[in-house]
Amino acid sequence: MGRGKIVIRRIDNATNRQVTFSKRRSGLLKKAKELSILCDAEVGVIVFSSTGKLYEFASTSMKSVIERHNESKEEHHQLQDKVSEVKFWQREAGILRQQLHNLKEHHRQLMGEELYGLSVKDLQNLENQLEMSLRSVRMKKDQILKDEIQELKRKGNFVHEENVELYKKVNFIRQENMQLYKKAYSMRDVIPMNGNAQNPYTFSIGEELHVPISLQLSQPEQHRLEMQSRETRSRQSSLITLER
Repeated sequence: MGRGKIVIRRIDNATNRQVTFSKRRSGLLKKAKELSILCDAEVGVIVFSSTGKLYEFASTSMKSVIERHNESKEEHHQLQDKVSEVKFWQREAGILRQQLHNLKEHHRQLMGEELYGLSVKDLQNLENQLEMSLRSVRMKKDQILKDEIQELKRKGNFVHEENVELYKKVNFIRQENMQLYKKAYSMRDVIPMNGNAQNPYTFSIGEELHVPISLQLSQPEQHRLEMQSRETRSRQSSLITLER
């Protein structure tokens, strides 16, 4: 008669539980040792009894097994994080592709293309959207034109102010010319009264008030030559008289 199947559950009897623990612990450690030898595997087993006693087995050392376990666990977590991140971005890329497709389709419909399959209500909504967009475009255009007109008015006012300033400057210069003309004219009247007929400096005054005054000064050398020429002619005429 074969051995019956044991039900896997907690053994209530403390003595039987301790005996079973001892037997199965020894078998577990033995199997771990055989696995490490036969398969060249790094094996580590840690067992705590119900009383808190520690039993362990390590093919190399328990510290190296635990360190390798921690490194492997960390790499596994990093790999899981990378996989999760890749899946996240794949979902985001799929959502963006769908949105781009919808936007392209909506743009073609706004351009009057691919209107098949749309109901009367959909076409009415599309027409309303186009009217609202056209109204916004016209308002923006009117605002830009108003701004440009205001800017042109501002520039025109600035140019007008500059013209007024230039006109004032021209009048001021004209008044100065008139005053200079009056001074020069009075000096021309004063010179003959003083009897200074041989003054080498002469003034030439324009007839019109707004014409700039032209002052011409004769050179002293030229005046001296003219005086010498007059003396020579006077001597010649005296000699002719004596000969007669």
